[in-house]
Amino acid sequence: MTTLKSKLQEDLTEAIRARDELRSSTLRLTLSAITKEEVAGKEARELSDDDVQKVIAKEAKKRREAAEAFAQGGRAEQADREKAEGEILDAYLPKQLTDDELHGIVAQAVEEARAAGAEGPRAMGAVMKIVNPKVAGRAEGGRVAAAVKKLLAG
Repeated sequence: MTTLKSKLQEDLTEAIRARDELRSSTLRLTLSAITKEEVAGKEARELSDDDVQKVIAKEAKKRREAAEAFAQGGRAEQADREKAEGEILDAYLPKQLTDDELHGIVAQAVEEARAAGAEGPRAMGAVMKIVNPKVAGRAEGGRVAAAVKKLLAG
């Protein structure tokens, strides 16, 4: 069984051979972020596929935010590159939940929290504890929090 990290390394080798500059630089930066995460802390460790996925998600989010900032700054060419890098990284992540799927999961969690006695906006923490394991890696935290707030307020 190949790990996600070894898949990234194989894809990097292919990208270098194909002289795909964008893909190879994106994968290099991602692999260096993974290595940095492995040696962070008191002792070096091997990351699990879930941990590697979290690093990739963080890198993809950075690309989306940078693309937005470049677009607002009038640097369309740089924004397009950041967007393209983000799309390359998205291919290594699980499929994101649609708004309807996310709404359904959050609605179910709100019902569970209310059954446990949590009410109103203060129930946010209880609902997030129920929702987060169900959507891990498939929806950004900001999207989840917004959906929870919307349902609790409405």
